[in-house]
Amino acid sequence: MFDKVLVANRGEIALRIIRALRELGLKSVAVYSEADRDALHVKFADEAVCIGPPSPKLSYLNVPAIISAAEITGANAVHPGYGFLAENAEFAEVCGKCNLKWIGPQHHLMALMGDKISAREAMEKAGVPILPGTGMIEDEQQLYAAAERIGFPLILKAAAGGGGRGMKIVFDKSKLLSEWHTARTEAEVGFGNPAVYAERFVTKPRHIEMQVVGDTHGNYAQLGERECSIQRRHQKLVEEAPSAVALTPEKRAEFQETALRAVESLGYQSLGTLEFLYDEDGSFYFMEMNTRLQVEHTVTEEVTGKDLVREQVLIAAGEKLSITPKNKARGHSIELRINAEDPTTFAPSPGVITGLNMPGGRGVRVDTHIYEGYRVPPNYDSLLAKLIVRDDSRATAIAKLRRSLQEFVVLGIKTNIPFFRKLVDDREFQDGDFDTGFVARFLERQ
Repeated sequence: MFDKVLVANRGEIALRIIRALRELGLKSVAVYSEADRDALHVKFADEAVCIGPPSPKLSYLNVPAIISAAEITGANAVHPGYGFLAENAEFAEVCGKCNLKWIGPQHHLMALMGDKISAREAMEKAGVPILPGTGMIEDEQQLYAAAERIGFPLILKAAAGGGGRGMKIVFDKSKLLSEWHTARTEAEVGFGNPAVYAERFVTKPRHIEMQVVGDTHGNYAQLGERECSIQRRHQKLVEEAPSAVALTPEKRAEFQETALRAVESLGYQSLGTLEFLYDEDGSFYFMEMNTRLQVEHTVTEEVTGKDLVREQVLIAAGEKLSITPKNKARGHSIELRINAEDPTTFAPSPGVITGLNMPGGRGVRVDTHIYEGYRVPPNYDSLLAKLIVRDDSRATAIAKLRRSLQEFVVLGIKTNIPFFRKLVDDREFQDGDFDTGFVARFLERQ
C-alpha cells in the first residue's frame, strides 16, 4: 500500500483529492506553478513543490519536473485529477517505470480509448452501438467516399481531440473538402496529431454518460447516468444525475447493461466514463470514453452516497470494489460550473476576488479553491467552483439551485452566475426539454 500521493494538478480538484487522501490517512504532495504559490491546495497538502513558471507547458504539463517532485518528497503514487496529464497514457507509463503507482486505469487502455478511432473499434467489438463512421481519412478520395456512404449532415472529428477542437459539422458536399482541411489543421495544432475521421451527425441529441468502475479483482459496476446536454461550444456547463429526460425503466436498464458490457470487455481497472449521444427516437450511440475522474463526478456521489475519489484510490491500492454491479439513484443532483468569465460574452475574467459569499444549507455543496483575496490567474481554465445541490426531485433541486445562486456572490471579477440565474428560471430548462443545442437557442432568446 502506498502511503504518500503526489497530486499532479491544481485548483478545486487538487484540493478535493487532498481531502480524500487525508480521510484515508495518506500523506499528500502538492505541485504548483509560480502563479499558484498562494493556492489552497498548496496550503493544505502535507508537502508542496514548485515545479515551474505559470505556463502549463513548463509546470503542470512538465513530466520531468513532476517526477522529480515525487522523487524528492518520497511520494510513491500519483493522482492526476482531470485535465492536464490525466489522460496522457505516456505519463501513466512513465510513472509506472519510476515505481510510482498510477491512480487511474492501465496505460494501454488509456491509449486505446484516448484515440477515438480505436475506441470506436473496441466498442463495436464489445457490441456497443456506434454511429456509422470511418477510420482515419487519409485523402480526398476516402473523404468523398465516406460522405457518400454516411450521408449529410456528417461530423469530422480529431481522432486525438476533445473540447470541440478539430471538430467540424458539414451539411453539404460543397464545404466538405475545406472543412476537412480545417479540422486536420486544428487537430495538428491542438493535439499534435492531424488524424481526422467522420461519422453521422445527430441533429438534436442529448448527451448522456455512464459512470463505470472496475477493480483489479475482476469486479465491475456502473453507477448510473448523468445528463450533460447543457453545453456551450461542446463545453459542459450543467450536469445532472439521473438524466433530466424521462428514461423508461427498460431504456435505463439497456444503458446500464451496455456500460457494464463495455467496461468488462476492456478489463478496466479504475473509474471511467462512457459518453453517449441519445437520439430523439430513443437510440443511443457511443461517443467516447474518459479514462479519468470527471469534473461532474460530484452529482453521482450525491445520488449514490459513494466517495468516488476514495474508491479510485482504494482500487489503485488493490482493494475490492465497495460498489455493487447495479446501483439505484436516490433523489436528484445538479452541478453548475461557476467560471471566471463575462456572463454575456463568456470572455475570461482573471483578477483579484475582493469579496466572496458562498451558499450553504442542507443539500448544498460547493467544491472550490477560491477565497477572498485570491488572485485568479489568466494562465489556466476559468473554473472557480462547482455548485452542487441534491434534493428529492429535480423540481426541488432546481428550487435549491435558484436559492443558492442568489446567495453566491463573487466580487472583483466577472462570473457566469448571472447567466445561471436566468437559466434556472427558463421554462424549457425546468421542463427538461433540451438537447446539446439548447444553450445557443437560449442565448438567442435573451
